[in-house]
Amino acid sequence: MPLSLLRARVKRRVRPPAAVLRVIRLNNGFQLLFNLLWWMPVFYEYQKQAGLSDSQIFGIQSVYYVAFCLLEIPTGFIADRIGQRRCMQLGAAAMTAANLIPVASPSFAGFMAHFLAIAAARSLVSGASSAYLYEYLHEHGADAHYVQAEGTARALGLWAKIACWPLVGVLMHVRHEAPYLLTALSTLGSLACAAALPAIAASPREDAHPPAERLGLLGSARQAVKVLATSRSLGPLMVQGVAVFTLARICQVNLFQPLLLEKHLPVADHGAVLSAMTVAEAVGSARTGWLRSRLADTTTVTVLSVVMALTLAATTLSGGLGTVVWLCVFAAAAGLAYPVQRNLINAAIPPTPYRATLLSVESIIDRGVCALVALAVGAYLAADRLDALLVHAAVGTCLLLLVVGVVLGRLRRDGVRAATGQP
Repeated sequence: MPLSLLRARVKRRVRPPAAVLRVIRLNNGFQLLFNLLWWMPVFYEYQKQAGLSDSQIFGIQSVYYVAFCLLEIPTGFIADRIGQRRCMQLGAAAMTAANLIPVASPSFAGFMAHFLAIAAARSLVSGASSAYLYEYLHEHGADAHYVQAEGTARALGLWAKIACWPLVGVLMHVRHEAPYLLTALSTLGSLACAAALPAIAASPREDAHPPAERLGLLGSARQAVKVLATSRSLGPLMVQGVAVFTLARICQVNLFQPLLLEKHLPVADHGAVLSAMTVAEAVGSARTGWLRSRLADTTTVTVLSVVMALTLAATTLSGGLGTVVWLCVFAAAAGLAYPVQRNLINAAIPPTPYRATLLSVESIIDRGVCALVALAVGAYLAADRLDALLVHAAVGTCLLLLVVGVVLGRLRRDGVRAATGQP
């Protein structure tokens, strides 16, 4: 085992200081409660019962994704200007209000406002929460705990969904609005967690802004792009992360049910399969140190991305049970990869007041690629070529990762030569 990996492994086993441990626990609570959307398994049926048509329901979803992309840069700018902690509080407050709208107005306009408010809330939090945790741990010399903290928070959120989602149908029969009321109560709890987080001295202060932070939105965006352009590794790492995000999103949202239906698995069993995948992802998210103690982080993300691609391709040769097994392997690999990839991106961002804006740029890239891939998915499914889609996705992913691996390898060699004074 390389000495650097051994040292990192030993350091991660050291219990963090009490102040750091408290922030990690508050972050766990925030991530769990903010993302615990009780209404997720029933929102389609809920909107149908409210009188919405399929075209209205999916039209709202389309507007939601577009709004999320459009809001990423402005909300990243807000986080860099007012501080990540306050941005997390603002996002939690917006999410609480968003989940009360369907209760007050169960109509097309009400659900449109609901999802637009969710887009604003999630975009406020998406870069800010990761940036806050990374910078706080860095300020207290606990960088080695970041990946495990990120993975644990993600795992706890997944376990909470596994525990709560089976109850939603029963609760909805008891009180029709229960899924939205419980979600609002959960996000209110996330607001309490965000309010309890301490300020970070090294991050943008809430009470004073240095000149760089007084730049307007366009000025901040230009500065963030300048940081991206001057960092040799940040761009390739963002492209590497596209593979993880796109594969996970397309599989779990767009291909999940078509794939199971293709294998003749009854719709009644789809929920159980999704629960099994969520368990696998939760276990993977909580065990990020297993691979990191053996491989470098960039290698870990590459290997796991290839595993994700190949498991999707393997379903073309499998029956129903085999497909479920491969999907669980896929989910476990995604759970392992995501926290490591977040750490790589944060570590590649140099000291800057534009960290949240840069993380928002990455989010836009991820979702932009997802939008293009979703169009391709629709074309393949319309042509009844699901197996071809899965094979082509695996080949495309491996080629993309090969190019990124070559670029990152060359950058590492150039860095070594520069450090040793070699020509």
